[in-house]
Amino acid sequence: MENEKTIAEGYAPEQDRRVSIHAAPLDATPKTRWERSWPTIACGAGLFSDGYLNGDEYSNSSAQSNVTSIAFAGTVVGQLAFGYLSDHWSRRHSLLLSTIILIIFAALGAGSYGAGGSVGGLFAALTAYRFLLGIGIGGEYPAGSVACAEATGELKRGHRNRWFICFTNLAIDVGFVVASLVPMIMVLIFSENHLRAAWRMCLGLGVIPPLSLLYLRIKLQEPEEYNRNKMNHYPYWLILKFYWFRLSVVALIWFIYDFSSYSFGIYSSSWLAFLLPATAPLWKTFGWNTVINLFYCPGAVAGAFLSDLIGAKYCLVLGVWLQGIVGFIMTALYGHLDHPGQVGGFVVVYGIFLALGEVGPGDNIGLLASKTSATSVRGMYYGIAAACGKIGAFVGNYVFPSIIKAAGDNVIKQGQYPFYVSSALCIFSGLIALVFLPNVGQDTITEEDERFRAYLIEHGYDVSTMGTKKFHEEKALANSA
Repeated sequence: MENEKTIAEGYAPEQDRRVSIHAAPLDATPKTRWERSWPTIACGAGLFSDGYLNGDEYSNSSAQSNVTSIAFAGTVVGQLAFGYLSDHWSRRHSLLLSTIILIIFAALGAGSYGAGGSVGGLFAALTAYRFLLGIGIGGEYPAGSVACAEATGELKRGHRNRWFICFTNLAIDVGFVVASLVPMIMVLIFSENHLRAAWRMCLGLGVIPPLSLLYLRIKLQEPEEYNRNKMNHYPYWLILKFYWFRLSVVALIWFIYDFSSYSFGIYSSSWLAFLLPATAPLWKTFGWNTVINLFYCPGAVAGAFLSDLIGAKYCLVLGVWLQGIVGFIMTALYGHLDHPGQVGGFVVVYGIFLALGEVGPGDNIGLLASKTSATSVRGMYYGIAAACGKIGAFVGNYVFPSIIKAAGDNVIKQGQYPFYVSSALCIFSGLIALVFLPNVGQDTITEEDERFRAYLIEHGYDVSTMGTKKFHEEKALANSA
């Protein structure tokens, strides 16, 4: 019974953990600092597009719910599809394909047009393009983040978590900031009388981030960890028995985090519009939203360093519990913040709430998802966990209005109820992480590959077949020399 529990939680028996498949540590490979670093940048930085293209362009439009939700749906499809492709086909080719999809459909979205100039046709075209764009965004998660995590294995020990976080979650957060700042600038340039030009420019500028990474990604090679561990035959039942429990925990925490985080992000502009004077111009709402989104960034940076210092698991728990405490404080203070004269106070307290979310699950849930599974199944594992997160965001997009509606005509309670729910979920997700998640060390990827191989050997799987064609060719050449 104890052995079954160990396998269900993702651990092989102790004596099998010594099985090693690495001739030399990845950080001992003869490469310059730039050669070690640029694959991490090229793989991870594309998630800026998620922050920017899933930002707040529609928060003041009647199309908010439909367009935002369809983009989330496309992202889920992309996460699952590219999770499969990045394991079975190629990390590099999957990443390149997702980049091309982002470029094409960001451009088409900016040029959306309805037949005969109809508004209904315009939004139908925009919705379709946003769905397909979402597939490209979703592809960045399993293809980009997973390859980024594997590339960090070649970086200096003690720095690996921070670099993964900086080029994944921090990139998303910077995208959130720019997604608010650019509309503010566009509204100031075009004025509120020409909002059509403003939103087209906002979407069109979304082509720049993936386009800027295209050359780097063309030059990219498969991560060495992937070359060594790619499966050519997948024993799905063995994989499921080994990882079902851990994957369920990671996916649940991600679901809870995105349920709160993305929903708060979508409706923050609406809250600000309510708190600001009725005569306040639209650009001012975007401006305050930019200030709010800026709080994500210091939280992400602090969490990146703390994750290396105390480990991803404990950093997640600490951040999410502090976020829950601040959420309850904000609930108690909401009656004092809920009027135009206190918009600055609202922004500061709410910003701290968001920053602590980044210190915790914002920074570390993706890191845990990418480093708590073996390389050969990491794309699918990460893709499923990330898809559950996006489903949480999708659900929250519809549930939060119902939570607010449950407060009736009491304006104070309309603001308090979402923070009650979110803060309680913060405490709950931190408890789950503390009890059920393993901590992630600097060499976790290598150790996890060894544990998984030991488990496969124990159950009769021929691990000599693992590895890419290039890996086996180089191995044969080395043996013949």
